[in-house]
Amino acid sequence: MKIISASLDTVCGVTSALPKNPLPEVAFAGKSNVGKSSLINSLMNRKSLARTSSQPGKTQTINYYNVNKQIYLVDLPGYGYTKIAKVVKEKWGELVERYLYSSQALQAVFLLVDIRHAPSENDKLMYRWIVSNGYEPIVIATKLDKLKRSQVPKHVKQVREGLQLPKKATLIPFSASSKQGREEIWKIMEAVIAGEYTDGNCSGQ
Repeated sequence: MKIISASLDTVCGVTSALPKNPLPEVAFAGKSNVGKSSLINSLMNRKSLARTSSQPGKTQTINYYNVNKQIYLVDLPGYGYTKIAKVVKEKWGELVERYLYSSQALQAVFLLVDIRHAPSENDKLMYRWIVSNGYEPIVIATKLDKLKRSQVPKHVKQVREGLQLPKKATLIPFSASSKQGREEIWKIMEAVIAGEYTDGNCSGQ
């Protein structure tokens, strides 16, 4: 996919009305330090368009990035940072649940996990939560460049078993520095743009 244009179109907080977009959406979920912004910037061929925060867990908005006026990349707020207040965590949950439940344009959900570690309890909870909302997440295992090549199969297996992924589930190892995995992710999004992607949505929303 040649990136002609990419822009941050909409930012939604806990009290915001979610936009009714005419374009298809794909959403990205993951814990606060998993490399979500780096992934989104890589997909858009931009260095710093995706918003980052110096304090993990501080950014609590849903950010909509318009790419080529063909698709929205929707950045969901990061989860799992232990130092944020309980009330903030509750509001985060309400915001994300409202998005997953109500977006009519959402076609696929990507769940990011750190390939170096076994999935955390929050990762497992998020995976089950996405499934309960009618989507089969595409798992992206980030920070691939932090492993030796010989370690990758073992860690991929660890992620699959930790999340209890179905055999048919897609898992894409990804490196923001080498861009490995980028084309595989874009193939899925190109299928979404063409209206040909169905595996990510189990409920027919």
